[in-house]
Amino acid sequence: MQRDSKLMDMLTGYASAHQHPFNVAVHLVGIPTIMLGVFIVFSWAGWSVDGITINGAHVALLILLAFYLTLDVVFSIVFLAYALPITWFATIIGEQPAATSGTVAAATFFGGYAAQFVGHAVEKSIPVVLKHPVQANLAAPFFVVVDVFGFLGLRDELFQHIQARVAELRQQQSA
Repeated sequence: MQRDSKLMDMLTGYASAHQHPFNVAVHLVGIPTIMLGVFIVFSWAGWSVDGITINGAHVALLILLAFYLTLDVVFSIVFLAYALPITWFATIIGEQPAATSGTVAAATFFGGYAAQFVGHAVEKSIPVVLKHPVQANLAAPFFVVVDVFGFLGLRDELFQHIQARVAELRQQQSA
């Protein structure tokens, strides 16, 4: 991975607003919860191709995976490992009556976002979704994987570089 890549810029921007361990932990739960809510709604639109049912959640998963593969292959594969069960579960919920699946979709979506705002209140930072809503929503599931790698101490050189860039950014902002 290039040190001055778009991924590095995204990781630095994300990390600068996600330094507090509580906020990061909340995101590890909240982002997949939001993703579940969105994928439930996406699963309502489906069609059959040669006897195989495909729905909007499947399509969204493939689009996210294709985008993430342009950023980092390892992170993308790990994303797929946690996104497939979410997609499967969203599809099962989406097949329930509209009142049930709609309630679960709304609860997970809004509950996940409420958790994000609590995490950012503890962090004392503005949620990235308010500054860059499209980028934040597209990149957030990817950042869950990045955070897990950070917690596990994997790809440590990458995280050291990100933290150095965050420190530089904060120094420039305070000057």
